[in-house]
Amino acid sequence: MEATPITYKFSRGTLRAAVGIMFFMAGICFASWASRIATIQQNLGLSDAALGGVLFALPVGLMCSLPFSGWIITRIGSRNLLITAVVTYGCALVFLGMSQNTFQLICCLLLFGFSSNAVNISVNTQAVAAEELYQRPIMASFHGLWSLAGFAGAAIGTFMIGKQIIPLHHFALIWVLIVIATLFSSKYLKKDKPTESGPVFVMPDRSLIKLGIIAFCSMICEGAMFDWSVIYFKKVVLAQSAWMGAGYTAFMLTMATGRFIADWFAHRFGLKRTLQLSGLLTASGLMIAVLFPYLLSAMFGFLLVGFGVSSVVPLVYSAAGKSKTMSPGVALAAVSTISFMGFLFGPPVIGFIAGIATLRASFTLIALMGICVTIFSTKAKI
Repeated sequence: MEATPITYKFSRGTLRAAVGIMFFMAGICFASWASRIATIQQNLGLSDAALGGVLFALPVGLMCSLPFSGWIITRIGSRNLLITAVVTYGCALVFLGMSQNTFQLICCLLLFGFSSNAVNISVNTQAVAAEELYQRPIMASFHGLWSLAGFAGAAIGTFMIGKQIIPLHHFALIWVLIVIATLFSSKYLKKDKPTESGPVFVMPDRSLIKLGIIAFCSMICEGAMFDWSVIYFKKVVLAQSAWMGAGYTAFMLTMATGRFIADWFAHRFGLKRTLQLSGLLTASGLMIAVLFPYLLSAMFGFLLVGFGVSSVVPLVYSAAGKSKTMSPGVALAAVSTISFMGFLFGPPVIGFIAGIATLRASFTLIALMGICVTIFSTKAKI
């Protein structure tokens, strides 16, 4: 199914800025949730294992969106889907702050996961459109803005925790910011309309499945950093309250930095070598944090993890958007769905393993995913 592109009436720089703002809003929304997980866990009295079970609601919400993701983007267009999804994403964040018990939290996480997948697919489809106008790789820079937003979200979360501001008030402020940014950017996004109907689900070809698996392994590591880094520094590193978010902040800093240079690096050294190095950096950083669970060494390890995961997803998405067998929206729906399941399934698995063994054991297992990135990238024809 092919969508008919509509001539973009603004400059390509305007489109790039508008898409960049939407990436930033998506990033700050998720980072706001991630920065307050430990607070919500404490407020609801959840153990690590119980938190792991609750976090499974995120991937379940994502899976509920699978039958609709590629289908709906070809019918209403990536612009309309993005506008609707990102506002819903912010609403779900506010609902998370309003949760008074485990059942309410699970229901809100289902909505959060559902809308997150819709945002992920639609905003990356818009990024592919912008990349086509530039005729050179710029996808990683968009993901860099997402990571930069994560860094900002972590900093805001740390401030909110320090000032003892409850998650509801914190999340409501973020939602207002998202609505304002969306209203401003929406008229500058590229419109796309379908020309024909097709099946609800299209099986991706082998090349897209391989790309999805590489991103899946990397995003397990990425999801672990988002949901468990603060808890790791609290319970394993035994960091003081003011330093519990240091590992997460270090990770987000190098993740953002790495994404702003990933396009150049991949062009200079090739996609395969870039992905191989990314996997090695991820595994090395996690093992340093596991073997040397002290403040400075763990921070250094998380810095390496940030560099490691920074380039994998944007480069994989860029390659998927150039698929010869599917339209960009459908191809991205297939690859991002596979990869995002790793992002959402990883954190609850860590919780279950931590409940059975320790958090250090969980992070050791996650380090193996970094090695898998290197192995699959070596075998893949990319």
